[in-house]
Amino acid sequence: MTATRRLAAILAADVAGYSRLMGADEEGTHERLKAHRRELVDPKISEHSRRIVKTTGDGMLAEFSSVRRSGTESS
Repeated sequence: MTATRRLAAILAADVAGYSRLMGADEEGTHERLKAHRRELVDPKISEHSRRIVKTTGDGMLAEFSSVRRSGTESS
């Protein structure tokens, strides 16, 4: 039986000083974060045909498929 394995690289991102920035200006910080993501992050992820798995506040988890292998699995 032939099995296909997918290997993946995971990106975990976090914004330095996010709590402090949110405390000072919650709405403005959220809007700036969304703008940076739209302008910088989203295009790069799309360029490499990858996907964002989850976002939480200032964090992000993205999956980057790296290699596909075919072969027989042995136990």
